[in-house]
Amino acid sequence: MTVTRFAPSPTGYLHVGNLRTALFNFLIARKAEGTFILRLDDTDPERSREEYVDAIQEDLEWLGLTWDRVERQSKRLDRYAEAADRLRRDERLYEAFETPGELDLKRKKQLNMGRPPVYDRAALALTDEQKDRLRAERGGHWRFRLDHERIEWTDGILSDVSIDAASVSDPVLIRGDGQVLYTFASSVDDIEMGVTDIVRGSDHVTNTATQIQIIRALGSEPPRFAHHSLLTGPHGEALSKRLGTLALRDLRAEGIEPMALLSLMARLGSADPVELRGSVDELVEGFDITRFGAAPTKFDVADLRPLTARYLHHQPYEAVADEIRALGVPDSLAPRFWNVTCENIETRAELAEWWRILTGERATTVDDADRAFVGEALGMLGEPPYDDTTWSEWTDRVKAVTGRKGKALFMPLRRAVTGRSRGPEMAAVMALMQAKPRLSS
Repeated sequence: MTVTRFAPSPTGYLHVGNLRTALFNFLIARKAEGTFILRLDDTDPERSREEYVDAIQEDLEWLGLTWDRVERQSKRLDRYAEAADRLRRDERLYEAFETPGELDLKRKKQLNMGRPPVYDRAALALTDEQKDRLRAERGGHWRFRLDHERIEWTDGILSDVSIDAASVSDPVLIRGDGQVLYTFASSVDDIEMGVTDIVRGSDHVTNTATQIQIIRALGSEPPRFAHHSLLTGPHGEALSKRLGTLALRDLRAEGIEPMALLSLMARLGSADPVELRGSVDELVEGFDITRFGAAPTKFDVADLRPLTARYLHHQPYEAVADEIRALGVPDSLAPRFWNVTCENIETRAELAEWWRILTGERATTVDDADRAFVGEALGMLGEPPYDDTTWSEWTDRVKAVTGRKGKALFMPLRRAVTGRSRGPEMAAVMALMQAKPRLSS
């Protein structure tokens, strides 16, 4: 069975970069009718927060990315301790004692000598007496001893990957304070949870190389890996400085529709064009990880707005009935209200604005040059209820009295009624008006 996982750290809110990883793993699992695990990397007690756990789940639920089960790494510390003991017995995990300052100094010396800044394994030469003394002074951290050989795998996106383990520092798996780090916890979990496929960002390629050795040292075979490209801004700039504005909760607050976001992310960076889909099932059917490339992928949040508008334009009344009813639109008018407004909104929030205009709660504005004309025209308009003939009868009357015609006639009156220069057929709008239009003072 295909098993994938999404393993966010509950130390902040999900953003579009996280979503790409979650979506790819979700789609692979669902296409294979397998299992999708939400695994919370919460081994850092100082930075992990329950509010972020809740927010992660809320964001995924909003998108319709349902998981089959939730796992928390903080509940599995005994499993990591047992795996660490096994690696110690096999002499693959060793204690080191350098401080961050000492390691930084070593790296600088190596760079000055033209050497790669790789850990020199000085800890392996320590005697038991030296270790006891250092342990009493500062406590140690635990490193995984890599076999210095080439680590190779066939990547689902990058094709054949080969990394010389000698060019990589032995990774720290357990910190001096006992905190189990991602590289180790993830490897143990992937083994014990039967994970078969992992998709993540290309910045994890080196991590993948070391995890392949860790998994094999624990007696298992690694899963299939695929590393997607990293997202950049529309001009190729790094997204890292903008992630606050690209948090999923912020996009939701701006009115972006889940299917607009998912449709874009399911194709962005692939050889296939972005196509707006109507459901998650449609995304599953059309997904192919091999269609994605390795080049950095440009993401522009502005692309989500027209997709959101297109999605809304095709929604039946039943899909928005509860929201329209909550605005106070009478049931007798609600279906017509949706039919008139649906192609003239970019987000659901704009429905409220339309209803405020139709009920006279919101005054409209016109150009100063047209204000006297509109005032005169409004004097020729009676009180509602109006019907489908009101617009034509009113404009005919105004034309006859003022002599205006064409755009000079219709545009100011459209703006006086709707506050907009374009929109639905005015005959249909007038039939929905609950109050006579009024201009702002």
